[in-house]
Amino acid sequence: MSLVRRAVPEDAEEVLRLRQVMIDAMGRSPASTDWHAQSLPVLRARLAEADGDFAAFVVDHPERPGALAALVAGTLEYRIGRAGNPHGVVGYVFSVATDPGARRRGYARACMEELLQWFRVRGAGHVMLTASADAEPLYTSLGFTRDADPSMRLYL
Repeated sequence: MSLVRRAVPEDAEEVLRLRQVMIDAMGRSPASTDWHAQSLPVLRARLAEADGDFAAFVVDHPERPGALAALVAGTLEYRIGRAGNPHGVVGYVFSVATDPGARRRGYARACMEELLQWFRVRGAGHVMLTASADAEPLYTSLGFTRDADPSMRLYL
């Protein structure tokens, strides 16, 4: 029996906690969690959509009832098709995080494998993610390769 399960609305606060663990580890945000309260109702609603374009897979923390040990979240997006992906479905992985007290047990890998299967079943032609240096060996072992295309961003 797999330790991994699909996250449900009741997991939303723990999902946000683990997302913050990831954000803090990447050093990309101040330590503020003020945004959690605004994000929580939207996240709960998205977690309730069993057939939606968003999924999160989690492992329950073995030593802390009610807490999560690991999280992997992703979305599906439509792009106009192209060679190698004629249907235009692309998967995006984000919020890969493991509770600091539950690391090195294979939880993130198990969650990633479930998410990748979820993408396959929904017809994703490829999957994209942004890897930290620490996580790159995990993604490489799952078959991910570095992408040469530059990424740009505009905050609105």
